[in-house]
Amino acid sequence: MLETLILSSAHIFIFITFIMISSTVLFLLCAALAPALCCDWLTHYSRHSNISRTLILQMGDPLTTEESKVSFPYRLYKDIRNTEVESQLVFIRDSLELILNLYHHDNHSSIAWDTDKMDHFLMSVDRQIDGLNTCVSMNKRADSRLRKYYRRLEKRTLYLTGGAPASWELIRKETKLHLDQLELLVASIRAATRRRRSTPTHHQH
Repeated sequence: MLETLILSSAHIFIFITFIMISSTVLFLLCAALAPALCCDWLTHYSRHSNISRTLILQMGDPLTTEESKVSFPYRLYKDIRNTEVESQLVFIRDSLELILNLYHHDNHSSIAWDTDKMDHFLMSVDRQIDGLNTCVSMNKRADSRLRKYYRRLEKRTLYLTGGAPASWELIRKETKLHLDQLELLVASIRAATRRRRSTPTHHQH
C-alpha cells in the first residue's frame, strides 16, 4: 500500500513537472513568435473581413468611379510588409480605428445608405479592433504617416464639403480599397506564419 502511494505520488510529480515544462516551452514559443502564432484573432480575421467588405458594398449604390484628391497610400502598405509582425498588426489595428473614426463624422443626414447595414459594418470593424487589441499593446501606434493620410482624406472630403453625398461615397470607396489591402496584409502574415511553423529546426552538435 505504501509503495503504491509512493508510486502514485511520483507519477503526480512527473505529471506536474511535465505540465510546467510544457507551459514554459509554450510561453517561450509565443514570446519568440508572437503575436502572429499566438493570436487567435488571425484565424477568424478572414470571416470578419469578408463581412465588412460585403457590407460596405451592400449598404449603398455601386461604388463611385470618382477619384479621390488624396492619393491612396500604397507606399505605406508596401513599407509595412518589411517590418516585424507586431508592427504589421499594430498597423492593421490602427487602420481599422482610423476607418471607424471617419464614420463618426457628425453629418450623416445627406447620405441615403442602408442604416442597418451601415451599423452592422461599423460593428464588424469594431469587433476586429477589439480582437487585435488582444494581440498587441494598446500603447503601441503605427507610423505617423498613416494618421496624417487619414487626416488629409477627411479634410479633403467630409470637412471640405460639409459631408456632401459625393464625399461620403468617396470615403466608402476608399474604405473598400483599404479593407482589401488589409486583407492582403493579413494573408501575407498567415503565409509567413505557416512557413515558419513548417521550417525544421536544426540543432548544432
